[in-house]
Amino acid sequence: MADTHGADASTGDYETRFAFQPGWIDLTLENPIHAEALGLAGAVMGRFNPLDRVVSDRDLLNDLTERALFLNSNEPDLAAAYYTPGGVGLADLRVDSYGDGDGSRPSPDEMTPLLLDWSNAKVVGDPDVRYLDLEAGPAVRVQAVVKARRFLGFGSQLTEFIKYAVFPPGVSYVVVVTVTWRSMTEADEIVQLTDELVSTMRQVPVDAAGNEIGPAD
Repeated sequence: MADTHGADASTGDYETRFAFQPGWIDLTLENPIHAEALGLAGAVMGRFNPLDRVVSDRDLLNDLTERALFLNSNEPDLAAAYYTPGGVGLADLRVDSYGDGDGSRPSPDEMTPLLLDWSNAKVVGDPDVRYLDLEAGPAVRVQAVVKARRFLGFGSQLTEFIKYAVFPPGVSYVVVVTVTWRSMTEADEIVQLTDELVSTMRQVPVDAAGNEIGPAD
């Protein structure tokens, strides 16, 4: 869990950071344009051992590029994906922060229906809703399956997701972590990876350049 990434918080004085387990690939883009996504994809290709890969260079490069562009729509704080050593993408991750201009934020109870609301999909079955106390602050965690219509309305597809709404103390925003996947056979592994990742979440004070401010600074 050596990789750490900072996501800009809404106040600009704190960043949300995680300790990524092996397999998570940071796909955050400063500008969600094809050229930048392609450059990022090419840069992270070296993290995959060619002897372990089950996909071609071209397919992996295209998948990384398209996934980065998709995940960076609407300018998230952080975008990432989990890949197997073989180069198969299993899960997508987005981190977003929300807060009202008046400094208020919804309560965990108020956030729960918002976490289950999808504009283009419907929750199937009963969601798993849990209220937790994380190191980063109080949180509500929801896990469910959604059914979405395919392109042009032909058939439907199932997607499983976990969303965390985390309420860091001392700030006026909510951090929402969303992980989605479609491979139901890998669900248990992805759930464990997600919960482990969110358990490492922390809010750190930073200076104007984004450098962490230590106790002595």
